[in-house]
Amino acid sequence: MRSPKTLLLLAAVVGPAASAARADVTLHPLFTSNMVLQQGVAAPVYGKADPGEAVSFTLTGPDGTASASKQPVVAKADGSWSFALPADLKAGTGYALTVKGKNAVELKNVAVGEVWVCSGQSNMEMAVNGSETPDKVKAASKNPKIRLFTVAKKTSPTPLDDYKDLSHLKGWVECGPETVGSFSAVGYHFGAYLQKHLPGDVPVGLIHTSWGGTPAEAWTSKEALDAVPSLKHYNENLAKKLQDHDPAKADAAFKAATEKWKETSAKLKADGKPVPRAPQKPGDPNLSQNSPARLYNAMLHPLLGYPVKGATWYQGESNAGRAFEYRTLLPTMIQDWRNKWHAELPFMVVQLAPYLAISKEPQDSSWAELREAQYLATKALPKVGLSVITDVGDEKDIHPKPKQPVGERLAVAALAIEYGQKVEPIGPVYKAMAVEGDKAVLTFDHTGGGLAAKGDKLTGFVVAGEDKKFHNADAEIKGDTVVVSSKDVPKPVAVRFGWANYPVVNLWGKSGLPAVPFRTDDFPMVTGPKAAPPAAPKAKAAASAK
Repeated sequence: MRSPKTLLLLAAVVGPAASAARADVTLHPLFTSNMVLQQGVAAPVYGKADPGEAVSFTLTGPDGTASASKQPVVAKADGSWSFALPADLKAGTGYALTVKGKNAVELKNVAVGEVWVCSGQSNMEMAVNGSETPDKVKAASKNPKIRLFTVAKKTSPTPLDDYKDLSHLKGWVECGPETVGSFSAVGYHFGAYLQKHLPGDVPVGLIHTSWGGTPAEAWTSKEALDAVPSLKHYNENLAKKLQDHDPAKADAAFKAATEKWKETSAKLKADGKPVPRAPQKPGDPNLSQNSPARLYNAMLHPLLGYPVKGATWYQGESNAGRAFEYRTLLPTMIQDWRNKWHAELPFMVVQLAPYLAISKEPQDSSWAELREAQYLATKALPKVGLSVITDVGDEKDIHPKPKQPVGERLAVAALAIEYGQKVEPIGPVYKAMAVEGDKAVLTFDHTGGGLAAKGDKLTGFVVAGEDKKFHNADAEIKGDTVVVSSKDVPKPVAVRFGWANYPVVNLWGKSGLPAVPFRTDDFPMVTGPKAAPPAAPKAKAAASAK
């Protein structure tokens, strides 16, 4: 929700002055026909006009009743203007909005409902066309109460405000077979489930902004990274890269490498030998999609004046090698978005899918550590949910095609956490461990009425003794507990579940959601802080100083 103070500050969001005079009233690109306005708030409408130009609006409801601005707003010296619509608009479709200055702009088929942002990297970006059973999904997708908005890929070294830089904001469309194919599959399934299960048949608007292969720091503002001592290195390292980057030298080196590659390739080809890949032209680190804040600046900042209910997030693969740091980075990014939107946005996170070769023996795993960091975000901040997808994975494909369960579990979490519905937001969550002889007895929260195994025997549990060496374990559901043991561990000290790159697990809650991978220990992590090297002996240190 936005405070009156926040609405007064909206003029600062719409951006700096443009150099050229404007003959026409222009709306921010987020305001188009087919849009969804967030219900329950005095939604702002904002844009540009000639300085001093009087701008007014008329909003016509589904029943034909019209309400208009009591008096025009006057465009400021920089051309910006903003007004707030009534906060009590009834959820539904069939609204029309006309904005008048020297000209008139009419937006048709406007809806009022719930607006969610869908963001992340490639598994959020994967379109319905690339997911499981796309033809079936598209055939059933027609729903005028679901609206889709796509932010195309763009980077920027500074936050984008000038409307001429916002052509990558593509406008709202109704959901249907002709439009949903190119939209995020996770985003669509989230929105479809949410729209179906919200009372009152409320419209849902989905704003998709994602980019495959990108890290979380690229989606976080510069000032948010600078404010956390352990994350400042991102901006410091980029500053060094920019200082060392010489475009002319880089281009010359690339041309020289390409000429050498052509000569070498010709000889190899003549000899019937394989040809190496051609050199890649070096990019400008100031515009790289992987550089800190570059996607925040171009693909998130332009959205900030538009009220939304919450966000869904599917990302982490690119940060798996820095999983321990992600414990700090993900909550920092979430809080950054909340600060910028001036709202405690509910934030629904997808936990990483199983990936890489299945290991028959217990293993350390950066992917398991990243999943743990994602779960810990639900404890670090309020209103953060988790979609656990240990049953959706592919050993050889980092992009598993089934996206419906992913999106629907995000929606279940949102229904519980934000909308107060009496459903479990998550599957069984480890609560406590008690050791009884050679057995570890585990208890859980969020069982949904009980624990269940999908299969004849529980899988995915390992146990360690005092030597901290893990062994595959037998596990059995007994009442509301899981009892874990191994013939190789007479005195259990720690248990892990689903702790692998590709966990093979089958513990579920009777709510129909899979259990969250966990560990009961706090043993050193493969991505954790490295121990400092031992200090040199004093005698040697003294000798080397001479």
